[in-house]
Amino acid sequence: MKYAFVFPGQGSQFVGMGKELAENFNSAKEVFNEVNDALGQDLYKIMTEGPDLDLTMTANTQPALMAVSMAVVRVLEKEFGVQLKDKAAYVAGHSLGEYSAACAAGVFSLADTAKLLRIRGNAMQQAVPVGVGGMAAVLGLSYNDVGALVEACNDSKHYCVAANDNSEGQVVLSGHIQAIEKAVEIAAEFGAKRCLKLPVSAPFHSPLMQPAAETMARAFMEVQANDALIPIVANVLAAPETEKKEIIKNLIEQVTGTVRWRETMAFFKENGVTDIIELGAGKVLSGIAKRSLKEVNSASVYSVQDIEDLAKNL
Repeated sequence: MKYAFVFPGQGSQFVGMGKELAENFNSAKEVFNEVNDALGQDLYKIMTEGPDLDLTMTANTQPALMAVSMAVVRVLEKEFGVQLKDKAAYVAGHSLGEYSAACAAGVFSLADTAKLLRIRGNAMQQAVPVGVGGMAAVLGLSYNDVGALVEACNDSKHYCVAANDNSEGQVVLSGHIQAIEKAVEIAAEFGAKRCLKLPVSAPFHSPLMQPAAETMARAFMEVQANDALIPIVANVLAAPETEKKEIIKNLIEQVTGTVRWRETMAFFKENGVTDIIELGAGKVLSGIAKRSLKEVNSASVYSVQDIEDLAKNL
């Protein structure tokens, strides 16, 4: 068996997440308290009670999803004696999930990861005025085929780029709202089954995020980093890295760069991964793995039962 552990990104959050973990395991409660202390805010209350509007604010969503993922990791380690570094061949995370992966691999402390994601969430929100940027999901076109659509939407003033290459036939565009709206309008002409605008507040993973990338470069100077105990398959490379300087460089590039998730799945397959386990809220990544890699086992681990089952099988 060869395991890869993956960590969810924005969109997997829901009000109530983390509650069952905290009520059943002290080690999970400790994670949520530590994150609250690091941020000087009762984020756990927003996670478990809402309102949804507060939870979906980027500056809250990012550390909240990481906290749930790390609570699952901590429970596995403390309550079941399962050390990720002994079991995982690789870790990876989708967008903000790459920070969860870095925390799980020992690159950053939990408190520093929470602070970095709060800074990242705020910086991404502030990089572009509301209404200037947007994102859209294109279904039914490959990453290569999306290029022609992007070209047709871009002019001298407004552009969009392929921001997330999630899986075969699922690519997310990001950029100026004018280019995004044009993509929604004309995608069918390029063979797309559907193209729908996403309910996001900023054009993530596009060059418009450059001010946020600069903010993150400064933020990383303030934290202690270690080499990774588990190779992290970086979003911008779809290749593994353990060296702390390179991991930080990848995380800065990731703010404006493409999330190469389809290629990350291909990397796992090529390198003999037998099981892809999603740790944290939602089932987005395990769903992609199921569709993309039929011969690889995939599971999402979030509930008490999920954790017990995984610990038994590892």
